[in-house]
Amino acid sequence: MVKPLKLSFLSNKGDAYNWKFCRLGGVTRVKIESGEDIRHLPELDRKMWTVLNCPVQGLEMDAKTLQILDTDHDGKIKVDEVIAASTYLTSVIKDADKLFEGSDAIALSEFNVENPAAAALLESSKEVLSALGKAGEDKISIAEVADSSKIFAATIFNGDGVITAKSAGEDAEAAAVIADIIATQGAVADRSGEDGVNQDKIDAFFKACEDLTAWRQAGEADKAAIFPYGDKTADALAVCERLQNKLDDWFIRCKLAAFALDNGSSRLDVSQDAIAALGESNLKDKMDGIADYPLCKVSMDAVLNLDLKGINPAWRDAVATFKSLVFDGAALSEEKWKEIQASFAAYKAWMGAKAGASVEGLDATRVAALPGSGVKERLAALVAEDLRYEPEYTNMEKLADFLYLYRDFYTLLKNYVTFTDFYDVEKTAIFQAGRLYLDQRACDLCIKVSDMGNQEKMAYMSGCFLIFCNCTNKARSESFTIIAALTVGETGNVKVGKNGVFYDRAGVPWDATITKIIENPISIPEAFWSPYRKLSAFIDDKINKAAADKDSKVMGDMTSKVGEGLEKPVEKDAKPQPFDIAIGSFLVAIATGFFHLTWWQMPLSILAVMLLISGPSMFLAWRKLRKRNLSPVLNANGWAMNANVKINIRFGETLTSQAKFPKVQLADPFESKGTPAWVKWLCGIVIALAVACAVLYFTGTFKKLFQKETPATEVVSNADCAAEPAPAAEIPAE
Repeated sequence: MVKPLKLSFLSNKGDAYNWKFCRLGGVTRVKIESGEDIRHLPELDRKMWTVLNCPVQGLEMDAKTLQILDTDHDGKIKVDEVIAASTYLTSVIKDADKLFEGSDAIALSEFNVENPAAAALLESSKEVLSALGKAGEDKISIAEVADSSKIFAATIFNGDGVITAKSAGEDAEAAAVIADIIATQGAVADRSGEDGVNQDKIDAFFKACEDLTAWRQAGEADKAAIFPYGDKTADALAVCERLQNKLDDWFIRCKLAAFALDNGSSRLDVSQDAIAALGESNLKDKMDGIADYPLCKVSMDAVLNLDLKGINPAWRDAVATFKSLVFDGAALSEEKWKEIQASFAAYKAWMGAKAGASVEGLDATRVAALPGSGVKERLAALVAEDLRYEPEYTNMEKLADFLYLYRDFYTLLKNYVTFTDFYDVEKTAIFQAGRLYLDQRACDLCIKVSDMGNQEKMAYMSGCFLIFCNCTNKARSESFTIIAALTVGETGNVKVGKNGVFYDRAGVPWDATITKIIENPISIPEAFWSPYRKLSAFIDDKINKAAADKDSKVMGDMTSKVGEGLEKPVEKDAKPQPFDIAIGSFLVAIATGFFHLTWWQMPLSILAVMLLISGPSMFLAWRKLRKRNLSPVLNANGWAMNANVKINIRFGETLTSQAKFPKVQLADPFESKGTPAWVKWLCGIVIALAVACAVLYFTGTFKKLFQKETPATEVVSNADCAAEPAPAAEIPAE
């Protein structure tokens, strides 16, 4: 395990408060190490805060604590809200150093009773413990306060203004009315966990009773006008409304037929072709279509015969009901139809004024009697009695809020003011969402993405090798996106579409699939081999392309000239290809230059060649790795970062871990028995050197590197050659 970074610090004695500072992550930060530091947070220059605000969503902290801190409910925790929390906490407890413990319980003796707010918290603590049967205990915890249903289970009045049937005690009538209110107006949850009612529900119920009773009485006062068909008026109106469109349509058809002097009534009836189109199909299934036909054959006198013989079959039942409830005559004229419609005017107006429908299902006599029974006043008295305990139980809610802040506030400070949780390898920052397992690595720097658009714009500025993964869990039917930083190893196998597994902070596994990659250097060793990999990939691509082209050409020749090749004479003494000559010249040049060196120059030349190739890549990687900065990623997620969050090489090695297998001899039944591993390594080095030398040779650098100077004794000037003529050749005597 990597040891936590040691923090060196200095003090600032020139300010009103003696702040101490540390160097952390390449940035000077204020050091929060005592309760007095927390007490003086309002005095800290805001330019020295690491964070100016952070989002409530996406943080690995209790949602209740974040909700308490976000006092204006805008989804952000700002510096002012952090300062307000620090002032409150340090004022209600005696020893502010206790905040560093992160405990979910506090001793009652720790409350600063000289502060009225702390005294109220102390009293509330005693009441909670008493309600839970723990009177006399000297500690109160979040668990004891959080479950309000247990605290209020045995109480009748709890200060929330909600009363239940239990609140009515022995008043059976009041308890029955509470049940009626819940049934007709809906329930309100009481702090005890039971359904109850508040004053608004009570008022709405009794108003509904009064309104419904008044409406009913108005109907009784003018019964003859309002109910022209007696108790069957509602049914009579329903059938008239059902027939209204068909009757109005029929009367218009009749008047149009009378208007047409050529007696075009037949064209206003259903056509014979429409009837014939029905054919021999099952007409029971065609009733909806038949209902669209006219109500009856057109009559020149516009009088509807109600004997049902000529009525559209789809409307016979409705017309029969009309005859039995509304008009039992033999024929219906348009004037009589309008008279019938007008007879419902008073009934419609009365129905339109209906009020109190919510209690219509209750007994009418009881509904009329309830407003004057005095039960409304008794219920209101119960609500007032319950509200009398409101301050006491409001303080209990404040006690719960205090305990959440007491436990979590220092954790927030470490991730807000100083960022020490992020730089402590034994802890995890609140923005780290979990661990991603991928390509035999575990990535601990994983952050949930809240705004993908912003991340795509800003994340590249971090200088980190980042991967975006879509995380899904079918059992939970939800998904989210994370951004993870790879800080160790190689990236050859990391591609879009590759799958891994992400474990959130609760240990829940999620299927993770890479959807996007932002490439940056990941390590110096990887940067060393990067040029060779790129060149190798380039050559491999060219070879594959050339082989594919050659294969295509050969197959084309074979199919187009099959048989021709057998008749052609084989050409002899073919000239070698220029490429073969180039390769030979290149190899001869390498061998000649290399073997002209002395033995100790050979390894140095190899090292020099490799440094020339890999040096620039390694240097650039080293510079970028030292400057990696997480701030752009957090900014894209809604953080207002006030300082850099650098990830240098040493710290980056703690954020990603690789698989480390034991060094043991294991037998693999499918392992190739051919070339030993050391031979493969040697071949790989030779190939790498050959590639490097090829680059240097074709750029002219190789010639300069291996060129040897001519010794001074062998240098002959042109002047010397002119001064000393060559001796005459001796001619032997005959």
